[in-house]
Amino acid sequence: MTTPMATAPRGTAPRPGGSKKNSLTAGQMPRWTWIAVLVGALVLAAGLTALLGGGAFSWTGWLIFAAILYVVGMYVTTYVIETKRRATDGIWRNLVWAAFILALIPLVSVLWTVAANGLPTLVAHPQLLWTDMSGVTGADDIATQSEGAPVQGGFLHGLAGTLMITLLATIISVPIGLLTSIYLVEYGRDNLFSRAIVFFVDVMTGIPSIVAGLFAFAVVELVITTFIGETPRHLQMIKMGLSAAIALSVLMIPVVVRSTEEMLRVVPNELREASFALGVRKWRTIFKVVLPTAMSGIASGITLAIARVTGETAPILVTAGYAAATNWNPFSEWMTALPVFIYRQLMNPTAPAAGMPSADRAWAAALVLIVIVMLLNLAARIIAKAFAPKTGR
Repeated sequence: MTTPMATAPRGTAPRPGGSKKNSLTAGQMPRWTWIAVLVGALVLAAGLTALLGGGAFSWTGWLIFAAILYVVGMYVTTYVIETKRRATDGIWRNLVWAAFILALIPLVSVLWTVAANGLPTLVAHPQLLWTDMSGVTGADDIATQSEGAPVQGGFLHGLAGTLMITLLATIISVPIGLLTSIYLVEYGRDNLFSRAIVFFVDVMTGIPSIVAGLFAFAVVELVITTFIGETPRHLQMIKMGLSAAIALSVLMIPVVVRSTEEMLRVVPNELREASFALGVRKWRTIFKVVLPTAMSGIASGITLAIARVTGETAPILVTAGYAAATNWNPFSEWMTALPVFIYRQLMNPTAPAAGMPSADRAWAAALVLIVIVMLLNLAARIIAKAFAPKTGR
């Protein structure tokens, strides 16, 4: 009686000595391969940098050489151990990561520079947040730089101006942008008038901010000279918070229109048809069905539009001017915004012979402005999540 021979499972080949190779891990690199390639690339890049630099070591050149050697090394290693298809996939994945890191470097550099220069000043002199430049002279800055006296003044007037101008611009822009988007999606139906609106909105999206400032200045000047007067006192009234808010609204409206339009088009037509089938009027369907469904994206787009205009400098410099005192009334007198305050402190220091205190104020104000923009972007994400349609029961 003969015993049947043991056969190997399908898909596996017997190895010498009777052991079998695991088909699930065959032809795969170990998990630590990328670490070994990275270490080798760093070492080789250090040698190349020192050799080509004539003994002088460059951190930038070292990182560039290391990145190139790592990408090439991973491609060759994957090609040899695994397959050409996986090697090609890996090289494109590494190139995408490299592009992401290159795009991230300027952002991190800006944040690090502003925080390194502005945070120490803000921590040492927190009164910058609740004082303005009223009564601050060049003698104060000279005493600060030469004698070590505390930094005088602050940027409360810039915070107040940014808050009031941006709030007024939002009040102007949001209703216009929202109603325009509703017309384009719900009523326009791609007619001649709606196509003209889309064309002009696209043009407004690309205009320089200084042009928006000049437009707002001309509009307010026309209104004042027509209905009030043309005396020098009346012409001084052109520069105020309202003029700056009109300029910012020119920049905000196309952003609000495009983002709101896209969100309204995402709403399924079945929801509109179901509402119409129940006998609900069109305007009520829009305000009770369409808008609540798209509210998440609309609120997020509006918040991002506010963040986009908060840091504008040129239109506010043209339309609102510069004032050393805090002005909470956007309909009267000149008004200062944070970007304008930063520009003036750097370009026209309070004491030209002692520019360090002015530079410190500018860096601290820049840090606060970046924090405000970052908080607005965070608020956009929170609002989008809060207003998102609930899918559960």
